[in-house]
Amino acid sequence: MDPLLSVRNLCVHYAVRHGGRDGVVKAVDGVSFELAAGETLAIVGESGCGKSSTAYAILGLERATAGTIEFEGKALGNADERGRSGAMQIVSQDPSAALNPRMRVSDSIAEPLAISGVQPILRRARVAELLELVGLPPGSAARYPGELSGGQRQRVVIARALARSPKLLICDEPVSALDVSIRSQILNLFMRMQSELGFASLFISHDLSVVRHVADRVVVMYLGTIVEEGDASAVFDAPTHPYTEALIAAVPIPNPIAQRARRKIILAGDPPSPIGDRPGCPFMPRCPIQVERCAASRPALLSARPTHRVACFVRTTP
Repeated sequence: MDPLLSVRNLCVHYAVRHGGRDGVVKAVDGVSFELAAGETLAIVGESGCGKSSTAYAILGLERATAGTIEFEGKALGNADERGRSGAMQIVSQDPSAALNPRMRVSDSIAEPLAISGVQPILRRARVAELLELVGLPPGSAARYPGELSGGQRQRVVIARALARSPKLLICDEPVSALDVSIRSQILNLFMRMQSELGFASLFISHDLSVVRHVADRVVVMYLGTIVEEGDASAVFDAPTHPYTEALIAAVPIPNPIAQRARRKIILAGDPPSPIGDRPGCPFMPRCPIQVERCAASRPALLSARPTHRVACFVRTTP
């Protein structure tokens, strides 16, 4: 079966001036992956690794410097064309910033329908249907965002994203701005709706405990590149790249005895500057298992085992 979304050698570079000289920030540098219909693919990594730039390039909100992005087998057009199609929608990180405080909930949810030319009577019916779908009472329609809790506002954002029945939902840190007590409610709502409606999801997050709960497959990014990709169970239960090992080791375990007994991985130093060319493996300056070859060339993303690929000279065999 052909993938719903196919990204090939995607690059997003930004021209900058640093230290009095012109340079280029390689926010995304040669990223490739596929997403199947109905699947949840999570992109994880530290802040600045290129997760959101990848998502925004797919949406057309960032200009791709190089590479191709195909949706349902067709190259994507400009941002306006992508928006008009309604096939891709975004659920952003901060629901307060995503909603116009002067618009009632009903108007916010109905806005994409109005832009599409849906008649008012059909818009009202669709708004009522969506409010019920996301678990909000009918009276919420007449309220303003400031009258709702953070969790309720995020439900409104999700309802608006689903108004035009998208095939792909791009979720950019969708629960990071919410209280911990509310996060599980929103995540469970999201998973239930995906099961019922069948949309695919590109889930951007730095929270691996959340990703483990929702993802079918995981892509791990570091400094604009993919260092590991595979089924969620393979990545979490048997991480292969040293960076992925460190990320997973940093996730707390609720059992205090197991937490004390687990192996601690502390990475030395900070990520190198994303400005300019970076010969060799981007993770090499912090890698505890580096070899001489790592400084000379960048490792390719190769199969470590079925459904699991890793970019590491030490952990894979060409």
